[in-house]
Amino acid sequence: MTGPFQSFLEPGQIVQHPDHPEWGWGQVQSAVGERVTVNFQHQGKVLIDASRITLKLVPRTG
Repeated sequence: MTGPFQSFLEPGQIVQHPDHPEWGWGQVQSAVGERVTVNFQHQGKVLIDASRITLKLVPRTG
């Protein structure tokens, strides 16, 4: 038996949506369980179900 889904994402991380590259990168605003709110460059704030969509973590450079 497993516990409830918990996203690996944390506020401040930069991500991309695998199905919508045109949205650009997004900054994670909040991550509670499977509910992740991301503010994307070209789409604005989007609520994502992280148990259904695997966001791509953008590595920090510099």
